[in-house]
Amino acid sequence: MKLAHVTLLEDFGTRSVAVHALMVLAFANAVLAGLFLAGQVGLVSFVALLNFTAGLWVAHSVHSLGNAVGDGEYAGVLNELVDGGADESDRGLNTGRFGRLLALVAAVTAVALLTSAQVLPGDVVPIAIVAVGSIAVVTAITGFLIALGASYDENQRQTIDRIDRNEAADGGEIDG
Repeated sequence: MKLAHVTLLEDFGTRSVAVHALMVLAFANAVLAGLFLAGQVGLVSFVALLNFTAGLWVAHSVHSLGNAVGDGEYAGVLNELVDGGADESDRGLNTGRFGRLLALVAAVTAVALLTSAQVLPGDVVPIAIVAVGSIAVVTAITGFLIALGASYDENQRQTIDRIDRNEAADGGEIDG
């Protein structure tokens, strides 16, 4: 039995936007809970929501490894939300995608560390630094692998297209 709301999530791009929306919502609520809720409720809410966001982030990053470049329909959540208008077909590492990911990781890490320093007791802050830093490193490594995979897939596609063009120009004859 196919359900309409479930079939929407069959597309990786739709799933990605949905997971990113959950991450933004959880992270924003973590920061707000940490800064504006007093006592243990604020502390526990901050840590729980930050951990939930980190879990979603790592799980989605790993899930994205196999979906870096599909059939051209998905090119990252930023390109899903805002049409850049330019097609990246350069050779080598997909630096635009990797740079955007690094900027996002740096911003989220900075906000998480600054909020942690404000919310958490002094003896727990070093643990938070290591935890948030670990998530940032894992995400950056995964992002590098995604960018590398996307570049490899693009180069393979270009090679296959070039072979097809050469076969069409030669009339399919190998030995002349």
